Amino acid sequence: MIKPEHLKKGDRVATVSLSWGGPWAVPDRYMVGKKQLTEQFWVEVVEMNNTMQDPNWVYAHPEERAKDLMDAFKDPTIKGIFSTIWWEESIRILPYIDFDVIRNNPKVFVGYSDTTISHFICYKAGVVSFYGPSIMAGFGENGWLFPYMVDAVDKTIFSSEVIGEIAPNKEWWTNEFLPWNNPENQNKKRNLLPASNWRWLQGEGIVTGKLLWGCIDVFPFMIWTSIRPSVEEWKDKILFLEPSEEKMSDTHFERIIRNLGSQGILHVIKGILLGRAQMDYATNIQWNYDEQLIKIINKELWLNKLPIITNMDFWHTDPMFVLPLWVEAELDCKNKKFSIIENACK
Repeated sequence: MIKPEHLKKGDRVATVSLSWGGPWAVPDRYMVGKKQLTEQFWVEVVEMNNTMQDPNWVYAHPEERAKDLMDAFKDPTIKGIFSTIWWEESIRILPYIDFDVIRNNPKVFVGYSDTTISHFICYKAGVVSFYGPSIMAGFGENGWLFPYMVDAVDKTIFSSEVIGEIAPNKEWWTNEFLPWNNPENQNKKRNLLPASNWRWLQGEGIVTGKLLWGCIDVFPFMIWTSIRPSVEEWKDKILFLEPSEEKMSDTHFERIIRNLGSQGILHVIKGILLGRAQMDYATNIQWNYDEQLIKIINKELWLNKLPIITNMDFWHTDPMFVLPLWVEAELDCKNKKFSIIENACK
């Protein structure tokens, strides 16, 4: 896989709306995200032609969304690309993608949730990309940027060094939603909950593998498309996954995990990382997901040595760390350490 150049102070980075016209719908939120990214990392943030278009226009023109992405990769003055926000149908840009453009112009690409589609586009093009915060959700955080997230971004995409151990967030997290269309909310920090520990459900020894996947809700969108990896491509990978803020039922989650087992994917991977759920204390959804994983992997597939870590600091909650796709990671089950053991950028 081709690694992009790491970002530096003064670099010019582009924002793209690949799924929803959020910057037009909630411009104050977008501008805060742009401002906080600029001030924290000293980059110049610019919009592509259609970043600020209205959501109805964005929905109607997947070809223009794809053109923005291609133009951002082709532009030699742009060193990085950030998704503005996710939604649910960026798979519609796929027919308009030129994989050679991405392969011949590798650069940092960052986003999460439905942006998983663009990560698999980068994967097919042979370029490392970064599952991490978007402009409006992450960099647009109310009143500040989480230090845990800032450190992760700095170590992953603003450096060419080996990333090293990713420690659990020891302070606090949140999934509170304050409506973005009320500008007064932007200065109101969200309520914080005490940090919740990662859960090492099973596993033995030390295993290594390259990181792959993203949002579990998005994976079915790729069925029978050119960007869905074959079972062979999953071999020796560490699978990371996270359901979206829609809080899929544990039954739906169970069915998707069982499907991965039926395809043979779970038999060839090296480990599973599951992000922290948007906890619904009425249904205890995180623990239900964990129980479904153990039931399928142990009782149905008999993979009782496959390392599984859950409740990790990525998902549709904050703060989050950054996961570079197709970069080597290590799970030390004895000492309960998760590390990314190579650099993600040149």
